[in-house]
Amino acid sequence: MKTQMSRFQIHDELTAPDAAVPVLNSAVAGAGQLPNFLGVLAGSPAALRAYTLYRSELRHGKLEAPTLERIALAVAEYYHSDPGIATHARSSRSAGLGIDEVALAREFSSLDARHGALLRYLKAILEERGRAPMYLHEEAREAGWSDEEILEAIAFLSLESFTAIINVAGEVPVDGSVESARMLLAA
Repeated sequence: MKTQMSRFQIHDELTAPDAAVPVLNSAVAGAGQLPNFLGVLAGSPAALRAYTLYRSELRHGKLEAPTLERIALAVAEYYHSDPGIATHARSSRSAGLGIDEVALAREFSSLDARHGALLRYLKAILEERGRAPMYLHEEAREAGWSDEEILEAIAFLSLESFTAIINVAGEVPVDGSVESARMLLAA
């Protein structure tokens, strides 16, 4: 069995540059384990700090967890980010999305008309490099999304795009996949 290897070192608290260690310790304290993505990002303390600050600020925004998870799933699928798809499929279920909504979100869609309008707009932003047609923007507003919520959705889209790009460019393995392969080899 071949174990997927990251192009970048996946750091932990012992191997990360000193400037990244406080952020990693905080992440481990909050989540119980260090995601491979953060371990990779620790190779650049400045990138790690920027990412965590950006994510932290968006957590205090107007958008609720199910909306954020829909966006994260759509972006992970768009970039073919296996770690993102795996992570957000789990966290989407925890945020209350049903299996059908998880599948639809991966296609920038939703049974909920309000979320569907927002996701169509965000898909166009990605595909058109920011130049989404005005009618999609207006559809999102008519569906009840405020300017503040739309701006946060675009910001979250960019954050999840960054995450997916690092995962794909770095060939970052899905969390737990390396440990599972080690256990199989040891057995």
